[in-house]
Amino acid sequence: MDLLKRFIVYYKPHKKIFILDMLCSFLVALIGMEYPIITRYMLNDFIPNKKLDLVIICGISLFIIYLIRMLLRYFIQFYGHIMGVRMQAQMRSDMFNKLERLPYTYYDEHETGSLMSRMTNDLFDISEIAHHGPENIFIAGFTLLASFIYLMLINWILALIIFACVPLLIIVTSHFRHQMRVAMRESKVAMAKINASLESSISGIRVTKAFTNTKKEQEKFEVSNESFVKARSSAFNAMGKFFASSQFITDVFNIIVLLAGGIFLYNGYISIADYSTFIISVNMFITPINQLINFVEQFQNGTTGFKRFLEVMDEEEENVKEGSKICPKLKGDVTFSHVSFHYKSSKGILNDISFKVPHGKKIALVGPSGGGKTTICHLIPRFYDIDSGEICLDGENIKDFTLESLRKQIGIVQQDVFLFDGTIRDNIMYGNLEASEEELIDAAKKANIYNYIMSLPKGFDTDIGERGVKLSGGQKQRLSIARIFLKNPSILILDEATSALDNTTELLIQKSLDELCKGRTAIVVAHRLSTIRNADEIIVISDGKIKEEGSHDELIKLNGAYKLLYDLQFKESDKEEETKLHHALEITK
Repeated sequence: MDLLKRFIVYYKPHKKIFILDMLCSFLVALIGMEYPIITRYMLNDFIPNKKLDLVIICGISLFIIYLIRMLLRYFIQFYGHIMGVRMQAQMRSDMFNKLERLPYTYYDEHETGSLMSRMTNDLFDISEIAHHGPENIFIAGFTLLASFIYLMLINWILALIIFACVPLLIIVTSHFRHQMRVAMRESKVAMAKINASLESSISGIRVTKAFTNTKKEQEKFEVSNESFVKARSSAFNAMGKFFASSQFITDVFNIIVLLAGGIFLYNGYISIADYSTFIISVNMFITPINQLINFVEQFQNGTTGFKRFLEVMDEEEENVKEGSKICPKLKGDVTFSHVSFHYKSSKGILNDISFKVPHGKKIALVGPSGGGKTTICHLIPRFYDIDSGEICLDGENIKDFTLESLRKQIGIVQQDVFLFDGTIRDNIMYGNLEASEEELIDAAKKANIYNYIMSLPKGFDTDIGERGVKLSGGQKQRLSIARIFLKNPSILILDEATSALDNTTELLIQKSLDELCKGRTAIVVAHRLSTIRNADEIIVISDGKIKEEGSHDELIKLNGAYKLLYDLQFKESDKEEETKLHHALEITK
């Protein structure tokens, strides 16, 4: 019942169309009853009594009402589908809005392709049942009831004999319907896996070609494809049993009518005219049963899809404490106090982390991969909630702020830059959708990307392709930096922002980053230690714990973990390293 209640909610904005659709369905079902009624009158009265004028009138009347039924069916097909599509659109909007509010942890555990399958295939099945469900049930139900009553009026004993077969049909269909429900769900899961595999393969097509691993991707896809074939085969097996057995029972109806009706006719319990009408009316009784049986597949697809839709809608959203306040413009003091955190699928990542970054200062996080540096960056904007401890900005716990207002104060530049399909303007303006043209140009200039943009035929309105495929790595990174300039955050997080770039490009990007850091609190995750030597403080993170902290010179003197990392990365002397950097700068002039 709860499933039905939640489904009915989506009909409310379309009550007018729904009521008209049901009215048209009722009239269609009513018109369907006219043929056997007129047939009985013709066989019993008009033809035997040679009332040719009434025969002709009946024919003309049937033509007119069938013409009306054609128009009614057009309304049902057109406006009924429109209603279904609008309901589908509303569900898609609700699901998209829900996905936007789900936490990072949800996307850690669910593949994009699987979510896309729910958003497209499942919602299409739901829209079909939204339209055809009430209509089929109403028309078939009314026709079934009306035809049974009419059969009773013709010969109630014969009608009851026919009706006695209905319980057998219900028992058989109920048995196989359960198998169908399970099989349909498994086939939808398999379809979602195919979509996930396809999305992954298409997104990584350039990597596939670069490593000449087309055959490997084909093999991976075929595994999902074969899984889908097996799941659908199981579904079709259950479906075949369901339809074959139910159709057999309805065929038995005709046999019973033929035998029982023949016996009744032989013994004079029914006239030839009523017997002929009874046979026509029995088909009127059997047809809606077959319609309901055929509707079961669509019903199973729709209900399974709606359940999968509700699985997303019932997911717990990001944890926003009630009574949260708007985060004001921050100075940028960042404090971690005894913070511990672990991901759902792993043991402790951060253990009792404590440090402070005064506003306007630059702190660097270094250490081996998997030590917890990026995790620290994700905790500040509350992409994940900590297990224990406290994170404060300007002395206030970040959990006291609304997520939206908190994240507006924080800018993040990552190694893997994500750009949206669209123009350069669209992607820079993503930092501040209300920015003026002057602010847009200023941000591009500060990010050292303005001259390049102006060299393009369409300038800021140049299309960059999916995920910025038409741009180089350095150009993408500078666009992301321009986006942050436009956002103008109080706290800046640089998560290995230049580690994927070559030395020459890195130096150019570093200038933009240095400009970006001015007047802001900056937390830098660095792989190349040369980029963070001028940081106010360097913190060495390993195994989720702080091993060392201090300035570059202080940590070198400690001769500990940082010194070891530094020596591993720089086998040449500092002087030789500076010479190389100076030479690189000369090349870029």
